[in-house]
Amino acid sequence: MSGHLFDFMGREIPFRPGESVAAALDAAGITMLGRDTLDVEARFFCGIGACQCCLTVIDGVMREACLTPARAGMKVESIGAHHD
Repeated sequence: MSGHLFDFMGREIPFRPGESVAAALDAAGITMLGRDTLDVEARFFCGIGACQCCLTVIDGVMREACLTPARAGMKVESIGAHHD
């Protein structure tokens, strides 16, 4: 799996080719992504992009982690951690 890593809040997360960001985070034991704008815990829920509970900032753009393929070197942040 050498080279198959992305950054989540300063932590290197391994992933398999073709795996979504959410699947890789879940496999790494990360199931809570922070808090959303209503101060509710943001967690993985539907896994198909319908609920948008897994919104994260990926390389500066807000995206659903469950729909975004993991890519080596990408930077993933919880929404609450993103500062413009």
